[in-house]
Amino acid sequence: MSEAARPLNISVPETFDLLLSRRSGSAKAMTGPGPGAAELDRILAAGVRVPDHGKLTPWRFILFENDGRRRMGDILASAVACERDASPERIAQERQRFMRAPVVVGVVSRVREQIPIPVWEQQLSAGAVCMSIVIAAHALGYVANWITEWCAYHPAVLERIGLKPTERIAGFIYLGQPAGLLEDRPRPNIHALTTRF
Repeated sequence: MSEAARPLNISVPETFDLLLSRRSGSAKAMTGPGPGAAELDRILAAGVRVPDHGKLTPWRFILFENDGRRRMGDILASAVACERDASPERIAQERQRFMRAPVVVGVVSRVREQIPIPVWEQQLSAGAVCMSIVIAAHALGYVANWITEWCAYHPAVLERIGLKPTERIAGFIYLGQPAGLLEDRPRPNIHALTTRF
């Protein structure tokens, strides 16, 4: 990359150090504080700077913070309470699911069909938003966990949080501080995954 094309105040080594140090932190092992309003705006602003063929903006956000996390827990508890074999322990667990981190960002994939832009490309764009959010949170010193879990696929839950039939959850991204030391996992050997054509 030429000096003219390089973004201001960003060094290549620091950028690579950031990318190579990123790791997920378990939502079950998070604590506060989480990002405040200004930091969350920066994280989301980074999230939307992704490839978006056709400029469709095929994604949107649902923020779960403060009392919103408790209200989501009530929705999840209500959904599992309808199951025949739901135990009181499971209902209590679901009530606490979104309380594990101080902030949860729901990334909603909202594709448009019967247009020239393939659905797959729109879905990939939503995935790129999730990854950009994870990296931006890491850059600000937070830990992130991009997961879905059962609630991302449950029709009653999705209806109650306002998803339309054409929308899906690309991820629930939990943001906070690690409650303990983060351990890295072995990474794939890139040479074993790469062919040259």
